[in-house]
Amino acid sequence: MFSPRSWLAAATAGSLLVAGLAVPAAAAPPLTDTAGPARTGPAKVTDPVRHVDPLIGSAGGGNTYPGAVTPFGMISWSPTNTAGDQTNAAGANGYAYNTPRVRGFALTHVNGAGCHPGAAGDVPIMPFAGEVTSSPTADTKDTVYASGFSHDRESARPGRYTVTLDSGVKTDLSVTTRAGVGEFTFPKGSPASLLFRVSNSLNGSEDAEITIDPARRTVTGSVLTGAFCGRRANGGVNNRKSYYRLHFAATFDRAFAGTGTWVDGELRPGTTTASGGEGYATGADRAGKGSGGYVSFDTASDADVRMKVGISYTSLDAARRNLDEEVSRHDDVASVAARATRAWNERLRSIEVAGGPADLLTTFYTAMYHSYLQPNVSSDVAGTYLGSDGKVHRLARGQRAQYGNFSGWDQYRAHTQLLALLEPDVAGDYAQSLYNLARQNGGVWDRWVHVNGPTHVMTGDPSAPALAGFHALGVRNFDVKGAFDSLYRQATVPHESGLSDKGCPGQCAGQRPNLAEYLRLHYAPQDTCHCWGGAAETLEDATADFALADWAGRIGRGKERAALLPRASWWRNTFNPQAGVEGGYQQARRSDGSWHWPFAPTSDSGFAQGTSATYTWMVQHDVSGLAAAMGGRERAAARLDAFFHRADGSWATGGDGFRYDPTNEPGIHVPWLYNALGRPWQTQETVRAMASLVYKTGPSGLPGNDDLGTMSAWYVFAALGMYPQVPSRAEMLLSSPMFTMAWINRGNGRTITVSAPRASQEAVYVQGVRVNGRPYGRSWLPESLLNRGGEVVVDVGATPNTSWATSAADLPVDHVPAAQAPIPNLPGPCEPIGAACAQRLQYDVDGVATADAKAQGNLDGKGWSFPAEQLPAPGAHDGFLIPDTRGTAGNFHSLRGQRTYLTKGRYQAFDLLVTAVNGDQQTELTITYADGTTSTAPLKVTDWAAASAHFGETAALTADTRYNVNGTADGRKVTIWRVSVPADPAREAVSFTSSATPNLKVFALSAKS
Repeated sequence: MFSPRSWLAAATAGSLLVAGLAVPAAAAPPLTDTAGPARTGPAKVTDPVRHVDPLIGSAGGGNTYPGAVTPFGMISWSPTNTAGDQTNAAGANGYAYNTPRVRGFALTHVNGAGCHPGAAGDVPIMPFAGEVTSSPTADTKDTVYASGFSHDRESARPGRYTVTLDSGVKTDLSVTTRAGVGEFTFPKGSPASLLFRVSNSLNGSEDAEITIDPARRTVTGSVLTGAFCGRRANGGVNNRKSYYRLHFAATFDRAFAGTGTWVDGELRPGTTTASGGEGYATGADRAGKGSGGYVSFDTASDADVRMKVGISYTSLDAARRNLDEEVSRHDDVASVAARATRAWNERLRSIEVAGGPADLLTTFYTAMYHSYLQPNVSSDVAGTYLGSDGKVHRLARGQRAQYGNFSGWDQYRAHTQLLALLEPDVAGDYAQSLYNLARQNGGVWDRWVHVNGPTHVMTGDPSAPALAGFHALGVRNFDVKGAFDSLYRQATVPHESGLSDKGCPGQCAGQRPNLAEYLRLHYAPQDTCHCWGGAAETLEDATADFALADWAGRIGRGKERAALLPRASWWRNTFNPQAGVEGGYQQARRSDGSWHWPFAPTSDSGFAQGTSATYTWMVQHDVSGLAAAMGGRERAAARLDAFFHRADGSWATGGDGFRYDPTNEPGIHVPWLYNALGRPWQTQETVRAMASLVYKTGPSGLPGNDDLGTMSAWYVFAALGMYPQVPSRAEMLLSSPMFTMAWINRGNGRTITVSAPRASQEAVYVQGVRVNGRPYGRSWLPESLLNRGGEVVVDVGATPNTSWATSAADLPVDHVPAAQAPIPNLPGPCEPIGAACAQRLQYDVDGVATADAKAQGNLDGKGWSFPAEQLPAPGAHDGFLIPDTRGTAGNFHSLRGQRTYLTKGRYQAFDLLVTAVNGDQQTELTITYADGTTSTAPLKVTDWAAASAHFGETAALTADTRYNVNGTADGRKVTIWRVSVPADPAREAVSFTSSATPNLKVFALSAKS
């Protein structure tokens, strides 16, 4: 078929330039010509397949697989490696480079999923050079019916996988979209069998069956399975369920010499049918269960066996038809592999590059390859597919394929934008597919769809930014109105599943958990949200609500936009400016409005697979607002510096909860945020550092789980020198390209040409940019260029240009209203009490208990607390505002090193009701004033159980006993001291800080004017 990309490759860049950019098109001739006149400089890559190494990511946690697959293929024929446990696999998705022992070659896989085991791995087929004398299912340690292999006898390339096992069997595999051809060469004269382990999917199975027909030389069967992430401790048991049945039909080029089946531990030679699943348990609870069958061959004169197999999620007849339509009777592995190579080259040429060393080309085109492994076709050649309701459906009108596998929480941050950029038609069918599944699922758009099944994995509402991003990048071939209306309803109408804790925390059933409470409070409460983490859920929902609001504006839905846009700023409701000395963090809150304690920036409490230090930056649609909340762009930039660098100045590359983690998605956009802070040269150096330090060639070349191509997509964008500013919009933030030339062929008749003539490993910094021939001073590309095409020329060098794209007018534009109060959640006005003004503190410790509930307090971390009966009642008392001492609410303010905000004012001194635990404590208070200046004063406090003051304090409140969480009282006198700290009345005090001295506990604070 004549595709747009075929003629795009021959078109000149100049013929594709269009008007309508932020700067006018140039009248001068284009800098490059993709055909026609000879061009100096490096040659364009014309055969990208040869630069792909499918083994990249197969070690070191990348969780990729190296087997035969075509772009977006349904079938992916790849090894299942074993480490000696038949109920598990050596790798999360079947293959582990460092454990080269195989028990079968399975027909389906998921690229880079993070659960172990991940998903699929259906119908492993094992070539066995030996007599089948026992049930393979009884071989629970994989000692008999498995074989080792050496990597020097293994070959993986796009569309083909070949390995010679230690048993002497050579396995050669290639595939089409829904079918494949395998050629197995056994040692001549040895026993030879193919084992069909039909029940042995990676996560197990509910049921499986096999039928062998010697007369027709066929093996058919199916497996009923699913259970994605079904072994996770945090909610995974909820997914120990089936949601699809994979059917397969295999034909052979020669007669069988023998047949047999097995069920559990029983081998049944000569039989031709069997059935039985394994269940979804692990270890001994599953070992020895399951069914399968085998066919044997006479190798006395012919040791070669050719098998052709088709698969389907709808029926055995559909599997047969998929095979018949995609593989001819004359096909062999070589012919199918040749077609797969052509298919891969056409897809990979969606980005053509020139220049760059061999390692860079390998890393780049392998990342492209991984990005094209999903979504996966789940519909048959006849247009039938399995819906999320378990019924067979037909494609929607105009839809060319139904796709499955949506790792939404991961993919919406990079992969879906790359898909829309390179394959807009596929993106549209993908959007329609997700909409189809949502309609079949009662209107719920699940955040992680495996094939057809809603698994609820992760958090947030990722379909909203994914589809909004598709639309912003020009994708229109889906039911835009229907999809938007459905997502809008999901975001505004509570669903009963939102009140369920089923599957929580990692797989909570509610897609918009406890939406009614979210709409009431304007944040997801940690104690009642029925979600993984309240702060993470708030950030995810703010991102999704911005996406829907922006999309609504694009399609003329003003009412919906007006309703949703304010919600895009609700991230501010979980931003606590007093959470850390650095300038505030995201922190979970309870439904009563109080903050969730204990807290540390490195804590994941309230978050999902990440820490507060990482999630605090997850506000791509309002970076200016986030910077203001942190105290301004300069302070935000300083925090980014600390986020990306260890104390010794080296780059942070993971393993430190306080700093950047390039191995997981919540923070992968953060290197690009410097652009919005007016420091684009730091984006350039940070992106380049991460791209070179954590992305490599070789099996450990990915920084973490590829997560259905997300981490690979990040690298593709980094190499091009651009990245989506917002997941749901089309603008791209600029960095420095790694190739001298790149042609981004969008597949819809548009090309974006990116030229960096001086690109090299050392040329990290942008010196200047030209767009369509005109100087361009912004650190971002407009939507018009992405959708209409154009030419970008980036001049790069080895030293930073600290003046390019730094003025306020050139910064990336946020599309939310600016907040009236830049810093959210500051304390309310102080309360006048006599001559003092009592400040309102943020209490983090309950240090008071009552006689009938002694276990409710714990001031010192050892279980001791003040008795409430001997403290003043809550409210005004002697110039102070006494906190609530009942229940479990906090009533002491620990000096954890955070910034404590005050009601702004000119004060002579601050009086503190304060105590110390675990010994005397000393620190220095630093008062910050509105003009940026500071003053300091010592704060020395005697231990609460001391007989008398050691530093001249006044005993303000005393009690004659302490309570313990074990229900006892010790009769020991304890004291809250009164201490005065001077301030400068000529300056307006704003806040104070101290060193981290958490054993200092402030009960109340008043300011004297």
